[in-house]
Amino acid sequence: MYAMKIIDKYLPEFVYGSIDGTVTTFAIIAGVAGANLSPAIVLILGFSNVFADGFSMASSNYLSEKSHRAQTGDVEDNPFKNAFATFLSFVVVGIIPLLPYVLSAVFKIFTGKEFLVSIIATSLAFLFIGGVRGRITKEKRFVASVETLFIGSIAAVVSYSVGALLKGIV
Repeated sequence: MYAMKIIDKYLPEFVYGSIDGTVTTFAIIAGVAGANLSPAIVLILGFSNVFADGFSMASSNYLSEKSHRAQTGDVEDNPFKNAFATFLSFVVVGIIPLLPYVLSAVFKIFTGKEFLVSIIATSLAFLFIGGVRGRITKEKRFVASVETLFIGSIAAVVSYSVGALLKGIV
């Protein structure tokens, strides 16, 4: 329950970081799959994205919170802690779509089915994020989960389509 108290305190950072981490990581995976490129490219681009984009989002969050604090005089929130919560959420949840590729590379599990298993893992991550959001905000968890899954799925379809389109051009 301690984890839920922390998530409750940093809910905006958790939702923002974990959804964006999952969406952007899976978008890379979908684009690579759409272009029919090597799974090794997924690992290189995926991990580069998770850490670089996670840091970028945390930095933006920090500067935004610091600016808000200076403008309003609100000293209740700690910009560094908010930024760290964004980064941690982005990285921890954003790695989930990569796990099937890691398991395939290291243990030869899911070989040839990495994309399908990543779709399933990513869908479960979106449902989890939506469920947490719904629980804390007192929304219906099912509705919040499906909404999060739907939004993430649109991003994946766009990325896959772009990868497939560029495969035909390049």
